[in-house]
Amino acid sequence: MTAQHIETLIIGAGQAGLSTGYHLQRFDRPVLIVDGNERIGDNWRRHYDSLRLYSPAKYDGLPGMAFPAQDRWSYPGRDDVAEFLERYALRWNLPVRMSTRVDRLTPRPAGGYAAFIGDDVITCDNVVVATGTFGRTPKVPDFATELDPVIRQLHSSEYRRPEQLQPGAVLVVGASHSGTDIAYETALTHQTILCGRDCGQIPVRWDSRRIRIVLPVLIFAWRHIVTRRTPIGRKAMPHIRFHGGPMLRVKRQDLAARGVRRNTSQVSGVTGGQPVLADGTALDVRNVIWCTGFKQVFDWIEVPVFGADGWPREYRGVCNEAPGLFFCGLSFQYAFSSMIFPGVGRDAEFVARKIASRTAARTGVKEAVSSWTPTRSGRRP
Repeated sequence: MTAQHIETLIIGAGQAGLSTGYHLQRFDRPVLIVDGNERIGDNWRRHYDSLRLYSPAKYDGLPGMAFPAQDRWSYPGRDDVAEFLERYALRWNLPVRMSTRVDRLTPRPAGGYAAFIGDDVITCDNVVVATGTFGRTPKVPDFATELDPVIRQLHSSEYRRPEQLQPGAVLVVGASHSGTDIAYETALTHQTILCGRDCGQIPVRWDSRRIRIVLPVLIFAWRHIVTRRTPIGRKAMPHIRFHGGPMLRVKRQDLAARGVRRNTSQVSGVTGGQPVLADGTALDVRNVIWCTGFKQVFDWIEVPVFGADGWPREYRGVCNEAPGLFFCGLSFQYAFSSMIFPGVGRDAEFVARKIASRTAARTGVKEAVSSWTPTRSGRRP
């Protein structure tokens, strides 16, 4: 067994983890970022080929670095995002260790935490869990195993392109962002049925010039109005976390124009090997794509800070019940924008400030944390 100690360990080298590491370095705090993937950005490379961000490049930068794009109103694709994250880590010389998956995180009797990686251990005074908006485990209903084996089943995290599908009808389960995008794409080559509750839609066309007027207003609202501090934000939070957000790029009329059969009933079970809807409709399909999100599974974190819903009891990423334990990158960590690039940097800075202040309080060393606001370039003013 090898062991090392670091003041702050960040678990996850996505946009949330890298942004938090950036801010901690700006506060001159030692940090190490670990990730189980082989390359920075691999989580993005695993998305479906046609994925594009819902925010244009002008809003997709991370602290200290704008998103590189000739057209600031273009929407970056998945590989563009993956490359940007790699370049960001290199630009700021962030200490990232890849192929390092944390198996267990436990509290230490003397304070701080121990992260076990196979036979090795990293101890730390603070730990930031930045493993993604909805955790590591795809969510698929238990009855999926009862479907006829001839049916090709894919979770949205496994779907890449229509060529993966068998000839025959496709059932897409889940009608939030990924579900509507994927159903719209598969309808070009397969008869497609989309099932799941209607999450609503934003009527403005995402690739229209009108969005240049509307989107700044939406992003302002998502950052400053739809937050955990406002009634509207607290009402929206459980819907976003457990049911998905409104349709953005693909609209109801787009799905209808491509012949997508829409049913707002849930898939409730299996009869004769075929999926059955809650309204009793049996579907004869040869492919099922589960766009049902991810389980918020934190069973590898052996700290009792999780509610019955699987989410940590935190506010803005700070767990008061477990000093030194922080989260970044959670859905609705502070606002609707927490789950998209325009909100990640603010959440990361808040967490980093809390860590720096906590360290100053523990060591008795005065820190110029409250008086310094990082500039766009990342340099001290």
